[in-house]
Amino acid sequence: MLVLNKLFMAIHVISVRRSFILLCKDLAEVVTLEDGQFTTYDFETWREVSEYRAKHFREEDDDWVRTATSEIQVPRVIRLRGYEKMPKHTVKFNRRNIFARDNNQCQYCGKRFATVDLSLDHVVPRSQGGLSTWENVVCACLDCNVRKGGRTPKQAHMTLIRKPERPKRSPLLNMKLTHKKYESWKTFLDNAYWSVELK
Repeated sequence: MLVLNKLFMAIHVISVRRSFILLCKDLAEVVTLEDGQFTTYDFETWREVSEYRAKHFREEDDDWVRTATSEIQVPRVIRLRGYEKMPKHTVKFNRRNIFARDNNQCQYCGKRFATVDLSLDHVVPRSQGGLSTWENVVCACLDCNVRKGGRTPKQAHMTLIRKPERPKRSPLLNMKLTHKKYESWKTFLDNAYWSVELK
């Protein structure tokens, strides 16, 4: 679930359980898109809206939580009522984010693989002064990684299918945005939020 600060800026992604705790404690409210406008609901009102939607507007992509007396629709976006801090602009440099940035695709042969069949490759090998940075590390299948060895792509007569770059936002968020049920996140994750320098 996407979490917004009081100023409607995306700051985090949390679990459904954590979001319902925040909603029940009245620390957050649901944000939903209705007829092209964003509307906010407190927990009690959202529960009533959910009951109505369950009877009349249930959609295939909706997720629901069953309570002892009813079903509550899982919101996609919540807004913290009293949190004004600005979002962080750095994406962690880790294996999961590199695989997500490269879409589990070998950057030399272009084929997609399960993460267990991929390795990380330093474009300029560490033995030649290459650093472990976004701009120098890519996904590579085991065959391509062995073929390239401790050489640069040019030395190995191989070419990268895409130049590695530091992502502007979390690659995992980009993957989620391809699913219809996370469409409402796009407004809040617009590049303008993530690329404008804060002063």
